[in-house]
Amino acid sequence: MANLSEIRRVLAHRDFRFLWLAQSASVVGDNIVLVALALFVVGLTGSATDLGLVLAAHALSLVTFLLIGGVWADRLPRHRVMIATDLVRFTLHALLAILILSGSVRIWEVVVIEVLFGGAEAFFRPAANGLLPQTVPEPDIQQATAVVSMSNNVAEFAGPALATALVLGAGAGWAFALDAATFAASAAFLTRVRPRERTVTAGQQALEPETPTSVWKGIGVGLREVRARVWVWATLLSFCVALFCGLAPWFVLGPLVARQQYGHIAVYGWVEAALGFGTILGSLLGVVWRPRYPMRLAMLAMSIWPLSSILYANGITLFIVVPSSAVAGVGIALFDIWWLTALAERIPPGSLSRVTSYDWMVSYALLPLGYIIAGPLAGALSPVEVLVGGSALAFLAFLLGLAPRQTRMLERLHAEGPGPPVDEPLRSLAHRS
Repeated sequence: MANLSEIRRVLAHRDFRFLWLAQSASVVGDNIVLVALALFVVGLTGSATDLGLVLAAHALSLVTFLLIGGVWADRLPRHRVMIATDLVRFTLHALLAILILSGSVRIWEVVVIEVLFGGAEAFFRPAANGLLPQTVPEPDIQQATAVVSMSNNVAEFAGPALATALVLGAGAGWAFALDAATFAASAAFLTRVRPRERTVTAGQQALEPETPTSVWKGIGVGLREVRARVWVWATLLSFCVALFCGLAPWFVLGPLVARQQYGHIAVYGWVEAALGFGTILGSLLGVVWRPRYPMRLAMLAMSIWPLSSILYANGITLFIVVPSSAVAGVGIALFDIWWLTALAERIPPGSLSRVTSYDWMVSYALLPLGYIIAGPLAGALSPVEVLVGGSALAFLAFLLGLAPRQTRMLERLHAEGPGPPVDEPLRSLAHRS
């Protein structure tokens, strides 16, 4: 009951409520189109390689433009950046829906649209991460993050089933049309948001006063904010390795492993559903659980996911694999909540979008390459060997992310007043480094 009362209390903040509605609308469409895209491309060409190219095109475009998107999200009103990108993404997927429904779509057109879509998303994500803390009081940042995470995870749980029903029933074109409509709804809700100006606290002082300069100098300011915090850049590097080694093989090879180890591709969907269900539970838990050392527990919680992937790849009974996947989902959700809360509380408000753009860029930097090489590597070895080996490396990467003392000893900031960051370098020394 405490969870529900906290959710109701946070949603009582008007600006956050409209942001939450906007995010909920667009994330439903995102999770529909993720599965619809896979089903449509494989149905169109019959080639897993084509699907890998489409996914890589989107991810590469996203990574390429994230830093520029972060600069503009810090310079312009963030809700207006999000509205503009929602309208661009509405146009792109409405066009794709029309092409599919007309029966004239070709694979290169899908690739071009997803490249442009990824570029627009690169401006949206940093703006969204920076806007959330501007819609609630400082003590409510974790609860608001958990509420958004919960709605995202509900969409991730239900989206694949809805996408499958749409693609196999009405057709892929209607799935993309629905996705386009969600972006229009998101833009409409965002027009109602009036974000507050955040007061810089003692623990959020920027390395140096900033005046509007070139985009590249703005990117450099964001880099210095990342470099000054070991707990930030060490976590980003660990995720860069883990997503390349573990996540890319999971998406590309997971269905093949299900067929090889369990005799049916549907098992992959069941395991994904268990993972999604776990993230919903983790989000509910994250509304009220505020550990003293959030990053220590966050990295340990995240490391459960590659272990569950290893169990799955080895063909362990589903009576163990399905619950372990649900527990992994809990860990993923808790990491996301505690990590985003730590960033919002400790990064200067005027640089938050740039730092989160580095978060997305570094974490996703090798993912496009992972999508491309997972299939050929599985052909040379086997899907099981690649998924087991990659998941083991991902687990090791998360453990290494715990090596810095800053990460292990970073204390949460109390609602009654934030204190100085643990063990962070003096600002003057950090600036000279």
